[in-house]
Amino acid sequence: MKRILLSGCNGKMGRNIAACVRERNDCTIVAGIDISGTVLDAFPVFTSPAECSVEADVIIDFSHPNALSTLLDYAILHKLPAVIATTGLSSSQIDAIHAAAEKIPVFFTANMSLGVNLLAELAKKAAAVLGDQFDIEIIEKHHNQKIDAPSGTALMLADAISSVLLEPPAYVYDRHAVRKKRSKNEIGIHAVRGGTIVGEHEILFAGHDETITISHTAASKGVFATGSINAAMFLCEKEKGLYHMGDLV
Repeated sequence: MKRILLSGCNGKMGRNIAACVRERNDCTIVAGIDISGTVLDAFPVFTSPAECSVEADVIIDFSHPNALSTLLDYAILHKLPAVIATTGLSSSQIDAIHAAAEKIPVFFTANMSLGVNLLAELAKKAAAVLGDQFDIEIIEKHHNQKIDAPSGTALMLADAISSVLLEPPAYVYDRHAVRKKRSKNEIGIHAVRGGTIVGEHEILFAGHDETITISHTAASKGVFATGSINAAMFLCEKEKGLYHMGDLV
């Protein structure tokens, strides 16, 4: 039975993870970390990692970018594997994650859904065949409470596509600012925010007289919760290093 320390336990994803863990018999949440300190489940909740006095086997972090630094320090101090699922991280924070992976096992990906990561692989194959003849656009849709735009997943998809193109493309986010024709060597990335959309990502390959679209739709946050728990179980058995969904599958 693996013991999970859940950072961001009272947030929407934290509540989903707690519900998913209750349905499993291979893991349990022994403590949570949340700025509110409110206890909503059977486990204790601490307002910061430094206050946590409960032993665990792995950390799952679905909180806020501001909490990353202290959480990584705690994980390194206690030699705890850490699944970092928080989005909207800065480049310096991503560098900090890579640095932590030199000391502890770290699982880091822009999206915890197996389907989204399969989408990335399909996009790479499509881009390898179509990339120099087709224009590529990425459209992502999320609920009206999401703060960062474009989504980390959209950027992950763009990076995956870029890795197989002959020339690195420019990412274009805001077409209305410049009045000019679309250049060949670019990927347009568009963000839609509204309602309670959990997450939709579409990649459009537009060629001469034909278009190809591949997409993924998340019907609930449960897909991300399940993915993060599976990542935590996977990470418990690993040596120090940086891992992602490709290692898990």
